[in-house]
Amino acid sequence: MLKKPPYLPGAAAALVPLLALGLTACGTQSGDGSGPGDGSGSVRPDVPVTGVHWTVESVTVDGRKTAAPAGAHVRIDPKGRAMGNFGCNHFNARATVDGDTVTLSDAAMTEMGCPEPLQGFEDALKSTLTGKLKAELTDGKLTLTTPDGDAIRLGEQPPAPLVGTTWTVDSLVSGRAATSLPAGTEGKASFVFGKDGSVRGNLGCNQFSAPVTTDGSTLTFGRVTSTRKLCPGPAMELERALLNTMKGKVTYAIDHRSLTVTAPGGTGFAAGAESGGKGAR
Repeated sequence: MLKKPPYLPGAAAALVPLLALGLTACGTQSGDGSGPGDGSGSVRPDVPVTGVHWTVESVTVDGRKTAAPAGAHVRIDPKGRAMGNFGCNHFNARATVDGDTVTLSDAAMTEMGCPEPLQGFEDALKSTLTGKLKAELTDGKLTLTTPDGDAIRLGEQPPAPLVGTTWTVDSLVSGRAATSLPAGTEGKASFVFGKDGSVRGNLGCNQFSAPVTTDGSTLTFGRVTSTRKLCPGPAMELERALLNTMKGKVTYAIDHRSLTVTAPGGTGFAAGAESGGKGAR
């Protein structure tokens, strides 16, 4: 039987400087008039956006709305940092919250090559999620709007448990660096840990299953069985990488809705939780 895993931080990724981008929560003294925000010494309350995992639902640029890919998210730390995923690459940044204004600056991001349409969405989100943004929170939905009227729509999402969640592989891991998947295999490999002590899913082409147990931050895989379809080169490359990780005892970490599985040699893979993903057996 699988034990409920501890909440663990995800593996760090190599980061490179980016342009301004970031978010911290703090009340602020304000303005003119009377009452809160009027210069009377009252503290204007900030929009409560910190400490929440916000899943990006869509980005609207120049009136064109684009739905977000699975895994795009933002989390704002009350201590002044923002971190998340643009849809392909991970990022972190400085963050401030002043009333209903969220300011993002001094960002850094990974440098994985991203296929279309992920690259197009990532470019749109990256250019919108920067500078001063007006925050509006309604019924659990957060909208961040630029001075030009472009907007990011986000929804609050709870942490994903190891068991019963559909995890979709989104990158390979080597040491502290994340690398993109072989071309054409994005979104192909996914799996579910079942309550019966098994893991089942797809390696990118072939279906597989294996017994698995947990102990603290480790997973121990038993013998993996799979179908034997002939697959294109990139799919076989991904399958080999996943199978090489799913051997014996490995370490794993869950960071809200991101799972990292790492073999003793430092190689492994990262996966994101599908929205509302179920499937426990």
